[in-house]
Amino acid sequence: MSEPQEEVNVRLINRKVQFTGVSNANPEQPITFDYKPPLGDGLGYNGLELLLMGFSGCSATAIVYLLRKMGKTVSGLEVNAKGIRREQPPIKFEKIFIEFILNSEDTKDTDIRKAIQLAEQSVCPVWQMIKGNVEVVPEYRIIT
Repeated sequence: MSEPQEEVNVRLINRKVQFTGVSNANPEQPITFDYKPPLGDGLGYNGLELLLMGFSGCSATAIVYLLRKMGKTVSGLEVNAKGIRREQPPIKFEKIFIEFILNSEDTKDTDIRKAIQLAEQSVCPVWQMIKGNVEVVPEYRIIT
Protein backbone atom coordinates (compact mmCIF):
# COMPACT_ATOMS: atom_id res chain seq x y z
CA MET A 1 0.00 0.00 0.00
CA SER A 2 1.40 3.41 -0.92
CA GLU A 3 1.64 6.29 1.53
CA PRO A 4 -0.70 9.26 1.05
CA GLN A 5 1.11 12.06 -0.69
CA GLU A 6 0.71 15.31 -2.54
CA GLU A 7 2.87 16.08 -5.55
CA VAL A 8 3.53 19.33 -7.34
CA ASN A 9 5.76 20.53 -10.15
CA VAL A 10 7.21 24.04 -10.34
CA ARG A 11 8.96 25.34 -13.44
CA LEU A 12 10.91 28.56 -14.11
CA ILE A 13 9.37 30.38 -17.09
CA ASN A 14 11.41 33.56 -17.51
CA ARG A 15 14.88 35.02 -16.98
CA LYS A 16 14.03 36.30 -13.52
CA VAL A 17 12.08 34.31 -10.89
CA GLN A 18 8.65 33.75 -12.41
CA PHE A 19 7.42 30.17 -12.05
CA THR A 20 4.32 28.18 -12.88
CA GLY A 21 3.20 25.37 -10.69
CA VAL A 22 0.74 22.52 -10.99
CA SER A 23 -0.25 19.64 -8.79
CA ASN A 24 -0.55 16.10 -10.07
CA ALA A 25 -4.21 16.23 -9.04
CA ASN A 26 -4.82 19.43 -11.09
CA PRO A 27 -2.33 19.54 -13.97
CA GLU A 28 -4.66 21.75 -16.05
CA GLN A 29 -4.95 24.44 -13.32
CA PRO A 30 -1.53 26.14 -13.23
CA ILE A 31 -0.74 29.01 -10.91
CA THR A 32 1.92 31.63 -11.49
CA PHE A 33 4.16 32.97 -8.82
CA ASP A 34 6.81 35.63 -8.93
CA TYR A 35 8.48 38.16 -6.70
CA LYS A 36 8.29 41.93 -6.76
CA PRO A 37 10.89 43.93 -8.75
CA PRO A 38 13.80 44.04 -9.06
CA LEU A 39 14.18 40.33 -8.27
CA GLY A 40 11.04 39.46 -10.22
CA ASP A 41 8.44 41.20 -12.34
CA GLY A 42 5.54 40.99 -9.87
CA LEU A 43 3.47 38.91 -12.31
CA GLY A 44 2.27 36.30 -9.89
CA TYR A 45 1.72 35.44 -6.27
CA ASN A 46 4.66 35.40 -3.90
CA GLY A 47 5.27 32.48 -1.56
CA LEU A 48 3.77 34.15 1.51
CA GLU A 49 0.59 35.04 -0.42
CA LEU A 50 0.31 31.42 -1.52
CA LEU A 51 0.78 30.27 2.07
CA LEU A 52 -2.03 32.60 3.22
CA MET A 53 -4.29 31.34 0.43
CA GLY A 54 -3.50 27.73 1.26
CA PHE A 55 -4.18 28.31 4.94
CA SER A 56 -7.38 30.25 4.19
CA GLY A 57 -8.69 27.58 1.82
CA CYS A 58 -7.78 24.69 4.11
CA SER A 59 -9.32 26.23 7.21
CA ALA A 60 -12.43 27.30 5.27
CA THR A 61 -12.91 23.78 3.94
CA ALA A 62 -12.55 22.38 7.46
CA ILE A 63 -15.02 24.84 8.96
CA VAL A 64 -17.67 24.26 6.28
CA TYR A 65 -17.25 20.49 6.67
CA LEU A 66 -17.49 20.67 10.47
CA LEU A 67 -20.51 22.98 10.54
CA ARG A 68 -22.38 20.84 8.03
CA LYS A 69 -21.48 17.75 10.05
CA MET A 70 -23.11 19.53 13.04
CA GLY A 71 -26.25 19.86 10.90
CA LYS A 72 -25.83 23.60 10.31
CA THR A 73 -26.78 25.36 7.09
CA VAL A 74 -23.85 27.06 5.38
CA SER A 75 -24.98 29.39 2.59
CA GLY A 76 -21.58 31.00 2.16
CA LEU A 77 -18.19 31.51 3.73
CA GLU A 78 -15.64 34.18 2.97
CA VAL A 79 -12.18 34.26 4.51
CA ASN A 80 -9.91 37.29 4.85
CA ALA A 81 -6.36 36.68 6.02
CA LYS A 82 -3.57 39.12 6.76
CA GLY A 83 -0.04 38.09 7.60
CA ILE A 84 2.29 40.38 9.53
CA ARG A 85 5.80 39.64 8.38
CA ARG A 86 9.26 40.37 9.65
CA GLU A 87 11.21 42.74 7.47
CA GLN A 88 14.59 41.48 8.68
CA PRO A 89 15.88 37.98 7.91
CA PRO A 90 14.66 35.47 8.49
CA ILE A 91 11.65 36.98 6.71
CA LYS A 92 8.54 35.13 7.83
CA PHE A 93 5.09 35.69 9.18
CA GLU A 94 5.08 36.55 12.87
CA LYS A 95 1.30 36.73 13.13
CA ILE A 96 -1.68 35.84 10.94
CA PHE A 97 -5.10 37.38 11.40
CA ILE A 98 -7.80 35.23 9.80
CA GLU A 99 -11.44 36.27 9.64
CA PHE A 100 -14.27 33.90 8.74
CA ILE A 101 -17.44 35.59 7.48
CA LEU A 102 -20.14 32.94 7.61
CA ASN A 103 -23.54 33.18 5.99
CA SER A 104 -25.82 30.88 7.98
CA GLU A 105 -29.34 31.03 9.34
CA ASP A 106 -28.85 28.53 12.16
CA THR A 107 -25.21 28.68 13.26
CA LYS A 108 -24.64 30.08 16.75
CA ASP A 109 -21.45 31.62 18.14
CA THR A 110 -20.73 28.44 20.09
CA ASP A 111 -21.00 26.38 16.87
CA ILE A 112 -18.53 28.38 14.84
CA ARG A 113 -16.14 28.72 17.77
CA LYS A 114 -16.17 24.93 18.12
CA ALA A 115 -15.59 24.49 14.37
CA ILE A 116 -12.66 26.92 14.41
CA GLN A 117 -11.17 25.14 17.44
CA LEU A 118 -11.50 21.72 15.79
CA ALA A 119 -10.06 23.04 12.53
CA GLU A 120 -7.03 24.31 14.45
CA GLN A 121 -6.62 21.22 16.63
CA SER A 122 -7.02 18.43 14.13
CA VAL A 123 -8.90 18.97 10.87
CA CYS A 124 -6.89 21.56 8.87
CA PRO A 125 -3.44 20.15 8.02
CA VAL A 126 -2.05 23.57 7.05
CA TRP A 127 -3.01 24.95 10.47
CA GLN A 128 -1.21 22.02 12.04
CA MET A 129 1.94 22.88 10.12
CA ILE A 130 2.01 26.57 11.04
CA LYS A 131 0.84 26.16 14.65
CA GLY A 132 3.71 26.81 17.02
CA ASN A 133 5.59 28.74 14.33
CA VAL A 134 3.20 31.63 13.71
CA GLU A 135 0.68 33.22 16.05
CA VAL A 136 -2.77 32.83 14.50
CA VAL A 137 -5.58 35.17 15.56
CA PRO A 138 -8.95 33.81 14.31
CA GLU A 139 -12.05 35.99 14.22
CA TYR A 140 -15.53 35.41 12.83
CA ARG A 141 -18.78 37.08 11.91
CA ILE A 142 -22.08 35.38 11.26
CA ILE A 143 -24.41 36.93 8.70
CA THR A 144 -27.98 35.63 8.60
